Amino acid sequence: MGHIVVRQRGSLISEPEKIRKVVKALGLRGINSSKTHKDNNCIRGMINKVKHLVNFELVK
Repeated sequence: MGHIVVRQRGSLISEPEKIRKVVKALGLRGINSSKTHKDNNCIRGMINKVKHLVNFELVK
């Protein structure tokens, strides 16, 4: 398995607390911040929850 680079592209203003916690758990701190994670089902599920706020790309 490879890695996934996640970049926050949207603001957390007016987002519910549950969504804010998911973004924080992904290690993102603000717009244009990015973090690299191992590609697994847990990370994919978190990205799916906040797909309207983040972009991601696969890195091998």
